[in-house]
Amino acid sequence: MSVALLLAVLAGVAVGLSLGALGGGGSILAVPALVYVLSLDPRAATTASLVVVGATALTGAVGHARAGRVDWRAALVVAALGVPAALAGSVVGRLVDPQALLVAFAGLMVLAAVAMFRRSRGEVAAAAPAPRTGARRVVPVVAVGLGVGFLTGFLGVGGGFLVVPALVLALGFAMPTAVGTSLVVIALTSLAAFAERVGHGAVPWGVVVPFAVAAAGGSLLGRHVTDRVPAVVLTRAFAVLLLLVGGYVAVRAGTRLQAA
Repeated sequence: MSVALLLAVLAGVAVGLSLGALGGGGSILAVPALVYVLSLDPRAATTASLVVVGATALTGAVGHARAGRVDWRAALVVAALGVPAALAGSVVGRLVDPQALLVAFAGLMVLAAVAMFRRSRGEVAAAAPAPRTGARRVVPVVAVGLGVGFLTGFLGVGGGFLVVPALVLALGFAMPTAVGTSLVVIALTSLAAFAERVGHGAVPWGVVVPFAVAAAGGSLLGRHVTDRVPAVVLTRAFAVLLLLVGGYVAVRAGTRLQAA
């Protein structure tokens, strides 16, 4: 096994484990891994990440669907908003300087870390939030559908850290159903963004395929981690990891952007 292939498999397992254990957020590590571990160009990395994110989300979604933890109506509504936004984000992403793209990605990682800290606080609370009604129910879902779609196309991320809280708070979904529904949305928006990007540059399939397969397998193993480690501990540990990786990406990309 070549060094690149071994690194791809190890990075894929790490991303998949995070996604499977937390139900979202793990895929945000794919782009930094592809850029700084596997030495891909940032634009190629965001395209490759769509394959990893889509395959991992699809694998997880199948398991949740079999267990009856997917609200198909909500998934299709959010995806209907997210798919055109993903196409737009993909087009915009090609116009941005690659290092500026990474700086934006670092900012997103910090936001994701904050969201996960807030989610961990919610996991400690005993009472579940009451579902919103009327416009308070519709507006967050529309905003998240458009926002997640755009981020998927622009940065090659899944956006589960946004979809899951929105489904819980706005629609009153139980967490398992929110996670399963989110994975369907992520799979569909990732497919749309990848279809738009695939004709605009070569995809390093020799790295992407083992990465995606390892991530999909890791997502299945990640479910067993949740049986042994409290969800609050997992979420907060991952949030700290996001802050560290986001800081590293910001410094590296910001330095190169200033030198350009």
